[in-house]
Amino acid sequence: MAGLGAAINTGGVTRGDSVAVIGCGGVGDAAIAGARLAGAKTIIAVDVDDAKLEFATELGATHTVNAKKSDPVEAIQELTDNFGADVVIEAVGHPETYKQAFYARDLAGTVVLVGVPTPEMTLELPLLDIFGHGGALKSSWYGDCLPERDFPMYVDLYQQGRLPLEKFVTERIGIDDVDAAFDKMGDGTVLRSVVEMK
Repeated sequence: MAGLGAAINTGGVTRGDSVAVIGCGGVGDAAIAGARLAGAKTIIAVDVDDAKLEFATELGATHTVNAKKSDPVEAIQELTDNFGADVVIEAVGHPETYKQAFYARDLAGTVVLVGVPTPEMTLELPLLDIFGHGGALKSSWYGDCLPERDFPMYVDLYQQGRLPLEKFVTERIGIDDVDAAFDKMGDGTVLRSVVEMK
């Protein structure tokens, strides 16, 4: 819900938009799937892990940027004819990636913060840059989801074959494997592990 909603509800992605998602874990990849569902033309996945970028491609990314190998702001600008993306979704929750999102968007674009920062994190941006860039800066709490509205819609989309929920499940594990699953998520070797009770 958080990622899908960040794209559809908070970001207001519409047909033909360019979208960049910074951070391609479960939430970021759900934002990519949401952007695809909304009809985005260009969907740029940004991460530091090639395995996560591969997951992102499976869920709808049209382009990938490894931020260890390329400057993500420059790459997003280049992939959008130097305009910047219409919607940039930051799914990491870190000041540096938020700055990247801010500078990678179109002047009239929207930045959506869905990654959850820690309490001590602060962000410093020149006030003139915020004024001069226009557009919108939004935070997205649980994808601005209304369960009674959104859950039935997502169930319908899944049943129609338009929302591939199975692609989010990398492995099925037992309760004793939970610690190892968290390690795998941190390493980027899985997208989501699902605990099965037997």
